[in-house]
Amino acid sequence: MRVAFDTRPSSDANGVGRYARCLLGALRETRSAADELLETQRPSTTLRGRRADALHSPWFEGAMLHSPCPTVVTLHDLAQLKRASEHLRGGVRPRLRQLAVQRAAAVIVPTETVAHDAVEHLGVDRERIAVIPEAADAGFSRRPADDVAAVRERLGLPEAYLLLVGGLRRPDPGRHIGRLAATTRELPLVMVGQASAWARELPGVILTGEVSDEDLACIYTGAHSLILTSENEGFGLTAVEALSCGTPVAACEAPALREVLGDRASFVECGDMQALIDAAQRASRPAPAPPAWSWQDAARSTWAVYARVAEAAVQQRPAGARAALRRRAAGSAVEGAEAQ
Repeated sequence: MRVAFDTRPSSDANGVGRYARCLLGALRETRSAADELLETQRPSTTLRGRRADALHSPWFEGAMLHSPCPTVVTLHDLAQLKRASEHLRGGVRPRLRQLAVQRAAAVIVPTETVAHDAVEHLGVDRERIAVIPEAADAGFSRRPADDVAAVRERLGLPEAYLLLVGGLRRPDPGRHIGRLAATTRELPLVMVGQASAWARELPGVILTGEVSDEDLACIYTGAHSLILTSENEGFGLTAVEALSCGTPVAACEAPALREVLGDRASFVECGDMQALIDAAQRASRPAPAPPAWSWQDAARSTWAVYARVAEAAVQQRPAGARAALRRRAAGSAVEGAEAQ
């Protein structure tokens, strides 16, 4: 089976980029000898000259309306559709992306919550949706005290602090960052992520900017607790990363977060920043272990989606073409078995 993977979001510093990088690495590790990954930054050009059984767009913005092969699209959340008036994302392009997702052979989502949203807000058939959870990268684990102290000194961080991780390039009404910064607290608040001018004007917070994964693991380890303010999370990967580093989590009662974390976090009513700060400051170690799920598990489930999409495409072809494709697939399987 030959699958094209759109690698364009891999360089993104936020969650979509981490998903693309981690999943792609795990797909390489878990593929069989008969499987091939075409990693491309220009899928339309790549597919013009090479046959593929499926194209995977690991983000909504990369969904292709016209593709020469069946498409698989990953939706991480639908916050911008659910709060369209606040995000101001109008125009033709978003509507074309929505149409591309509706036409996709399969849609991958990280939680049942996002699956429900895809059905309700995009009209995607539930049968075409696969729920495949995400995971913390293997590099996120509790760091030694000396490493934590060194990063804290280099970045000018206090000995004890509350932590928020995520992009700070523009205000997001669903994350309440401005209200969080203005909320009374005893511990200082550290914010990690790409920041623009508006974030630098937030009162009484410490901004680190974008940091390496090694530094982020140390920042997680050194934090008193991690705060998740969003009421529209699709999965909550930063919470899983924090738990992997032994750090407690305080979060708003968002359906996807409850689905993923269960009783591993302290939950408060959405929008109540004072209750969130209070819960974060009351947090104590040891933190619960993260969900037992790896990127290798995610990759194996994703390969299974590719296989179903490829088989469905074969079934839709005329009988003669189906027989030829199956003979070719059988030959590839034999070659793979011999190579092993």
